[in-house]
Amino acid sequence: MRTLARWARAEWGLLYVTVRELLLKRHLGAAPMTVTAVCLTALLQYVQNRPWGYQFVQNVGAVRAEDPLGLALLRTPLSLFVPALDLPVWGALAQILLVFGIAEICLGWWRTLTIAYVATLAGTLFARLGIALGPHAPFGLPWTDAHVVDTGPSAAVVGLAVFVAWRYGAYVTAGAVTASMVAEVLLKENLAGKEHLAALMAVGTLCLLVAVRHRHGYRLRRRHRWPGSRSGRGSGLPPIQS
Repeated sequence: MRTLARWARAEWGLLYVTVRELLLKRHLGAAPMTVTAVCLTALLQYVQNRPWGYQFVQNVGAVRAEDPLGLALLRTPLSLFVPALDLPVWGALAQILLVFGIAEICLGWWRTLTIAYVATLAGTLFARLGIALGPHAPFGLPWTDAHVVDTGPSAAVVGLAVFVAWRYGAYVTAGAVTASMVAEVLLKENLAGKEHLAALMAVGTLCLLVAVRHRHGYRLRRRHRWPGSRSGRGSGLPPIQS
């Protein structure tokens, strides 16, 4: 048990302390964007399940690979908060509340939204590529997937979970999320699973760019340090809340 506790502290300690401190200090005010996103998702779920609201939600937030690219890109931002009709809405609400909330506290609201949209957009664009490749290609998709309504926060949630875990040194968690997405595709090849992999690749590229940027910045600081000045610890990545 002590070994497990030490591992948990090493894996999630920094993340836990960061989230706990801001929650104790600000409560729900620590993640206003997340609260808004949960309310928006619940509202869209209510509207799309009404006869008068279904078509409206489809028109503003439903993305399909068969749609013109420009129209799909316009609908993509809102599609993130439109729950899939074939899945229970509480799952989408819980994912947003937990993962978006942690990400907003740790990264700030605009970075959280940026990463969420990068992941979602990667999945949306991959669907078109996969259909163009065809079902017999390694990452291809059947043409019938062009008609599938592609909405919900799952790709964004996967991307945010991996980015935050990487940023705060929870590398086992990041690896576990990635492995589970790979297993999902191996066990059940479908549009959602492959879009999750596309989201992971996009966020992985983002992690690499951030790491290179910080390493380059650290080298520049060392090169231009005044003679005789003491070297600081450099950028250890985490503290980024805003």
